[in-house]
Amino acid sequence: MIASALGRVQQVLDHTDRLPACVVLPCAAAGGAELTTLLQRHPTVGDVVFAVGAAGAIWLRRFGVRATRVGTLLALPLVAVLVVPGGAGPAGGHERTGWAAVMALVAVVWGALLTWVAQRTRLIRRPPAAEVAAAAAGARRGGIPAGTRMASQMAVALAAAFAVGRTLWPDHWTWVVLTAFLVCSGARSRADVLVKGVWRTVGAAVGTVAAGALTGSFGPRSDAAVVLIFAVLAVATWLRELSYAYWAGCVTAVLSLLYDWFGQSPGGLLHTRLAGIAVGAVLGIAASWLVLPIRTSSAVRARTAAALAALTELLEADWRDGRAVRMAHARFCHRVEQLGVTTAPLRTLAAPPLPRALSVRRRRSVDALRAVAALRHCAEPVGDLATAVTSRPDALADDPGLRARRDEVAAHTLAVRRAIGRRPAPPDTPASAPPTKAHPTGPEAAVALAALATIGTQLDVLTEVFGPPPIPPASHPAAATARS
Repeated sequence: MIASALGRVQQVLDHTDRLPACVVLPCAAAGGAELTTLLQRHPTVGDVVFAVGAAGAIWLRRFGVRATRVGTLLALPLVAVLVVPGGAGPAGGHERTGWAAVMALVAVVWGALLTWVAQRTRLIRRPPAAEVAAAAAGARRGGIPAGTRMASQMAVALAAAFAVGRTLWPDHWTWVVLTAFLVCSGARSRADVLVKGVWRTVGAAVGTVAAGALTGSFGPRSDAAVVLIFAVLAVATWLRELSYAYWAGCVTAVLSLLYDWFGQSPGGLLHTRLAGIAVGAVLGIAASWLVLPIRTSSAVRARTAAALAALTELLEADWRDGRAVRMAHARFCHRVEQLGVTTAPLRTLAAPPLPRALSVRRRRSVDALRAVAALRHCAEPVGDLATAVTSRPDALADDPGLRARRDEVAAHTLAVRRAIGRRPAPPDTPASAPPTKAHPTGPEAAVALAALATIGTQLDVLTEVFGPPPIPPASHPAAATARS
């Protein structure tokens, strides 16, 4: 179970994360084995420890990228505890704690090796370094950090899931808790958790129908069933990027095959699992929407501002410093990708026609997708600009026409960031001037000017989406008339 989940986590770990993973995950797996025993012997205490551990793993995100990756590793054994609550042996056997650590270490080593081979052969991309993936400085100006909000939502959702699950399905409470855990674990916003909860329930329902057709197809201890289980898991992992519903449906089919392998009848259990998933999804959605919610519009604005901060960093950097230029370019691309992940659920909400009461929410989803499209259209010209600058740093840095155009685009970027943050421009800010007509002195300068022109066009789109910054009260004409 740890190896299956680790396959996705390994893709975001860079080479400096490998050694900590070899220490963190075995220790977490050993703790998970002890937690399994605690859940069986002292359910109430075990429930509290599990909820606190899951919330703490999310709370670590507020301390940076490294802490976020450590928290992700800590969460993997918790998933394994819910999937296989009985563990690898009888309850109370502490000797399995050491074996759990050894198995986790084996999973880390094999996962690191196979991920390294896949990256070297370009089957998957290399993850960005921690300094590239780091959050923008000053991105949060007061308020409760997102990590704290998500941790609080997780704690409340798990508390409710344990209470409801143990009351309604004492023998299968883990399905309620696991769903609430999965729905809240990556809740980037309210839209994200809503779409994930709905897709998990829909996928489980479709998987239950498919599993009914598979019932009895294979006998107990059938080798063909084992092969098919791994094949379905591979397809589920592949399709998961398209929709979470595929993953939920395939896992339900896998459980049916597993019941067949054990010689059990999955019919009633699959219906119970579907009911538990639906209840867990509702609890997870309710916690994310009611407990310190993260508004989707706020998440989109924050991610967009972070991407524009990296663009500002490139425009205002010393172009003679090639490393600074390359770092700003890499950071911009990474943050645009993260913005795409944040707004992915909005594609579902913006696609179908909605009632009049939800038309405003649909319009906001469309505006957010326009912002993502504008920044993605900036990715290629930003790359061309970075390439041109690193090829002739001295010449482009000293070109007066190019420097003037660069300052104009930087000022435009800053104005959009103010609009996103709903901050007024300083009173002494000059009015925007028409673009300077620079005369390129070489092919690299021509490429840089064309890139800056394209970036300026996309900034116009962002200005239209987020609107101009509000007028400060002191400079508003009506306020001035009232004072006079």
